[in-house]
Amino acid sequence: MKILAIETSCDDTGISILEIKGSKTPSFKVLSNIVSSQKIHKNYGGVFPMMAKREHQKNLVPVLKESLQKAKILKIKNAKIKNQNNNEKFKIIEKILEKENNLYGSLKQFLEKYEKPNVDLIAVTNGPGLEPCLWVGVNFAKALSYFWDIPIVPVNHIEAHILINFLENPKIEFPAISLVVSGGHTQLILVKKIGNYKILGETRDDAAGECFDKCAKILGLEYPGGPIISKIASKINYSLIRTNKRIAGKIHLPRPMMNTKDYDFSFSGLKTAVLYATRGKKLTEQYVKEMCFEVQQAIIDVLIKKTINAAKNHKAKTIILGGGVSANYELRKQLGEKINKDTPNTKYLIPDSALSTDNALMIAVTGYFHKNKKISWQKIKADANLRISK
Repeated sequence: MKILAIETSCDDTGISILEIKGSKTPSFKVLSNIVSSQKIHKNYGGVFPMMAKREHQKNLVPVLKESLQKAKILKIKNAKIKNQNNNEKFKIIEKILEKENNLYGSLKQFLEKYEKPNVDLIAVTNGPGLEPCLWVGVNFAKALSYFWDIPIVPVNHIEAHILINFLENPKIEFPAISLVVSGGHTQLILVKKIGNYKILGETRDDAAGECFDKCAKILGLEYPGGPIISKIASKINYSLIRTNKRIAGKIHLPRPMMNTKDYDFSFSGLKTAVLYATRGKKLTEQYVKEMCFEVQQAIIDVLIKKTINAAKNHKAKTIILGGGVSANYELRKQLGEKINKDTPNTKYLIPDSALSTDNALMIAVTGYFHKNKKISWQKIKADANLRISK
């Protein structure tokens, strides 16, 4: 079967085509995975939902075309089919996209020019995320589902960050502990099996990625904060600072909630500590380097401690790392080292760093595992606060 997947939960417009063979042990073949990132938000230091919505409207049709083209399933209609009267269908699509006026015209032109692709299922992110962004993708998927008469399945964005690991690891052992860490979410999730999840703990305020962004802003660095802080921190000699002892003269920040007995997180206090530490200070190149190192290490220390505790207490056979912050090299490396030391019999899974950030391929993989949960295109809705467990 072939799945066309759509992802617009935040500021990345993604469309992927995934081919699946087999049933008991599925074999995945990625035919395309196109992501258009919205660079415009760098100018504002954060994502503005309505601006992101407008960008999605501009990007969706070109990204769809590119994805189908790369998958070699984009075909121009012959003249006879092209001239068929689809006025009634387009009236319904116009109604579906009544809040995405800029999208309707380009989609109509696309549907008039190209044939229905050889696709069996449409999967689309319906939450959680930024509501205006989610609705663009959901309504786009509804329009395609209706016009092409292809069934549709809604996908939970957080679950997709976990299940993308099945792309290369079809036989994951359960129970598993998944740390999903991104700009909007920091959650520890007990995965009993696919579709059966329990949130053990989550952030009470800022997510880890959000903390990176805010700290970067305090230090006068660009958005998004995670990659730039990681890049600058890498210039510090890690071999000199890989113990729990404080190094004389180095910056030391708190590790919020690291030693509490629950699995919750709180990163707003870390951001506040950076604000107070830098107040009145001259932000020299060396000071910024040391602060970036300490911000990153403080976040990593908390994430690792909570994750290992959860894995031990729930006798996890697998630890899964996912979400945009999971692309952080030091987090990936240090968590792996800690697992090898403290829980050596636990398997450690992380996606390719290119698949850590938002993409439609993870939506396609998750759509496959929920292929029997198809719903009518009229019934699918976006839910910005969608939970992975009740």
